[in-house]
Amino acid sequence: MESGPAIFAGTVFCLFGAGLLAWTVTRARGHRPVAQGVSPVASATVAGLVAVISLALGAWCFTRL
Repeated sequence: MESGPAIFAGTVFCLFGAGLLAWTVTRARGHRPVAQGVSPVASATVAGLVAVISLALGAWCFTRL
């Protein structure tokens, strides 16, 4: 009964983290800004960290099953 929310949350975190990481890598490789009006290095760093944290939270949710 309690595994349903854990599966949902883990899936959402993993999909968001993977999408953000793919977006960040694609934009950084093309030498385009990750966020408008922000330093390219700072925005790529913050977006990368948020993506990795989101993937880690998703993995943590899946270990709670």
